[in-house]
Amino acid sequence: MPKLVWDGSSKRLYETGVNQGVLYPKDATGAYPLGVAWNGLTAVTESPSGAESNPLYADNIKYLDLRSAEEFGATIEAYTYPDEFAICDGSAELSKGVIVGQQTRKAFGLCYRTILGNDIANNDYGYKLHLIYDATASPSEKAYASVNDSPEAITFSWELATTPVAVPGLKPAAAITIDSTKVDAAKLLALEAILYGDELIPARMPLPAELLTLFPVVAG
Repeated sequence: MPKLVWDGSSKRLYETGVNQGVLYPKDATGAYPLGVAWNGLTAVTESPSGAESNPLYADNIKYLDLRSAEEFGATIEAYTYPDEFAICDGSAELSKGVIVGQQTRKAFGLCYRTILGNDIANNDYGYKLHLIYDATASPSEKAYASVNDSPEAITFSWELATTPVAVPGLKPAAAITIDSTKVDAAKLLALEAILYGDELIPARMPLPAELLTLFPVVAG
């Protein structure tokens, strides 16, 4: 086996940025049939929780270490949000332009992209697509302040909780990541045509079972 090498050329990788956010409200069948662009997205903070250690002891030794179930949460920050997010944020339109809060919050899917870079290609090395399923948004604080000599735009923020969806061959999950540097380029383009839509077909979010047809498991 070759000797290990650290920080070799093209191996100095990093991840940065967030862009191309898409919101997919969930319908009554559990699908995500219509995506809309999320402009003004500034940050997505993924916050997994759970998977906590629960040690068991027997015969005066540590016998086993059980882990609690893991959950996926996130926080979205943005300067604005699509009109279609209103019902996901507990708002409903009483009549055109008249919005009522404290309504039932609708579940949704979210897709966004982060940049992959290295020491040679910089930010052009690749990217990751992040898919979040069955998310619900908690009520968020909105702080309005007077315009002054240091003007700032209001930043909205929402905490997300998720419910895992079925993943063929694996345990249910709420988050999937696709790495452009590791998957087939043509299949990635096919996935992006689904996620972002085109002139004829509206954007939608495929469930994990459909993703598996695009990126099948390779034996061996």
